[in-house]
Amino acid sequence: MSTASNSYTGADIQVLEGLDPVRKRPGMYIGGTGKPGLHHLLWEVVDNAVDEATNGYATQIEVILHADGRSITVVDNGRGIPVDRHPIKKKPALEVILTTLHAGGKFDSSNYITSGGLHGVGASVVNALSSELVVQVKRNNKTYEQTYSRGIPQTKLKVVAQNSRGTGTSMFFRPDTDIFESVDFDPDWIAEKLEIKTYLNGSLRIIFRDEARDARHEYHHEGGIAEYEAHLLESLNARPVHDEPILVRQEAQADGSRVEIVLQWTELPREQIRSFVNGIPTPDGGTHEAGLKEAIRSAIRAYMDTHDLLPKKLEISAEDIREGIVSVINLFMVDPQFQGQTKEKLNNPGARGVVSSAIRLELEQYLNRHPTTGEAIAARVIQAARARHASRAAARTVRRATSISHRLNLPGKLADCSSTDPGESEIFIVEGDSAGGSAKQGRDRRNQAILPLRGKVLNAEQAPLKKVLDNKELSNVVQALGCGLGEHLALDKLRYHKVILLMDADSDGHHICTLLLTFLYRYMRPLIDEGFVYIAQPPLFRLDAGKDTFWALDESDRDRIMARIKKKNKNAKVEMQRFKGLGEMMPATLKETTLDPDRRRLLRVTIPDGMRVETERTISDLMGKDASARYAFIMNNAADVDELDV
Repeated sequence: MSTASNSYTGADIQVLEGLDPVRKRPGMYIGGTGKPGLHHLLWEVVDNAVDEATNGYATQIEVILHADGRSITVVDNGRGIPVDRHPIKKKPALEVILTTLHAGGKFDSSNYITSGGLHGVGASVVNALSSELVVQVKRNNKTYEQTYSRGIPQTKLKVVAQNSRGTGTSMFFRPDTDIFESVDFDPDWIAEKLEIKTYLNGSLRIIFRDEARDARHEYHHEGGIAEYEAHLLESLNARPVHDEPILVRQEAQADGSRVEIVLQWTELPREQIRSFVNGIPTPDGGTHEAGLKEAIRSAIRAYMDTHDLLPKKLEISAEDIREGIVSVINLFMVDPQFQGQTKEKLNNPGARGVVSSAIRLELEQYLNRHPTTGEAIAARVIQAARARHASRAAARTVRRATSISHRLNLPGKLADCSSTDPGESEIFIVEGDSAGGSAKQGRDRRNQAILPLRGKVLNAEQAPLKKVLDNKELSNVVQALGCGLGEHLALDKLRYHKVILLMDADSDGHHICTLLLTFLYRYMRPLIDEGFVYIAQPPLFRLDAGKDTFWALDESDRDRIMARIKKKNKNAKVEMQRFKGLGEMMPATLKETTLDPDRRRLLRVTIPDGMRVETERTISDLMGKDASARYAFIMNNAADVDELDV
């Protein structure tokens, strides 16, 4: 064991900055206030305990879901959070960790070689978003305790027991009902995630007590990821094409990184890769997963070339090589850099090379030592390639006639929904990649699709059909909707029965919305006639008056809300924020105000029967090539413009 275990004191806790108002924007730290965000609090506490185990200081973690189903205690037998006085902050190191963002012992690799926690962010965020948090630390033969509420200490650190045996940390927390949509924990989800952590740490034992169900589960898998692989094959009902899984481990390198990988080819129609960094799941993959895929491709190609197993004139793609793979990769590294606070994707550029170099040669050598396995894998790859060449084109033709044909030939920027029922599916056509990113995070993936557009689209009123069809942004819209356009438009092939235009609440946003409406009117008018087209109403202002939050669509709406607030309390202090664009909104805010069907405001685009001639004339005048009509309109209405938004 490292001598660092004896020198882990308050002086090791480095403070980078004060605690930001986590409660004001929780989505920045936990990804949202729904079910995943609620459970993310638990994973932050558990991951800190797992870090102790991964670095050799703990062997057991106990997680207790209390009878109310809304509060949890996590206990580990690690070293215990330092409680001595911090040399700079002049208060207990425990209090510094729990009340200061970016304070922790993980910045110094002598204390933690590898870490999955947020370098001190996790503990303080859990504290800030809990109505009650009680932490107990066993250290120095004593038990210390301190209580918090919403990130604020309610008691001083005090000794509650003398002559305590062992060391470790116990943390009880109750998530704040003012923050989360629901504070009811899901015991089945918790159990599944906890068991996975014991697969990734073979020496770790986790006990999960579910007091609401009077149930106790104990997880301990000395076989590590090899056991996890067997569990995955069983749960996926996957039939392997070779008997033994391939297990590759590279011990710690000079930079402290190490990697372990298990993989097995099966008859599944697609790959299944579960990737982790320091025991933390990375469902969106990242550079370590890219390195694994690169290594597999290179090793299999080299093996098939060496043994002359490639049929002539048969093109083998990387997808053919990986088809049917079930694999687990767990990378340990000193300084993982994740995309987003919730750590769902690894961004370290060097991780790709570390994993690729560690796996490629080992995998190729393994296949050379086990020719039966190598030949079985080669046969599986050839089968996948032949199937792709011979039948996938035909399969696409068949699938076009089915309800799931909408999954083919879709634009790359489209973040599609999982539902294949057009009646419940809706698509948001969004202005810009930035706003599209927020919308993708805030949407309901089951039935909400997002298509971001770049810049102002072509004015369809002034362009010939060929130019309209050649325009990439408008072409993406047509492909995403799937129903064709013009005289070939078929409403029964429309993939979404809500086509929602979501633009910034400013003049540029209104212009883009008008351009899209012009295109839909000219080339896809049945969508408007049948009531499938809507305009989203994102707020331009946020007003906070005490604990109440109001959203205003525009200046007049803002003034009405202000008047209502002042009428209720003339001394009320109102904080106002003006959004420069959708991309400035946090995903949780965009969801609350604009995406959530229960809270959003939509305008359905309709053309009343008595207004069809007037509509035709207006679009022709304002969007057509003849500028004189627009000039006359501007001059006739200039007196009515109070404020020009530029």
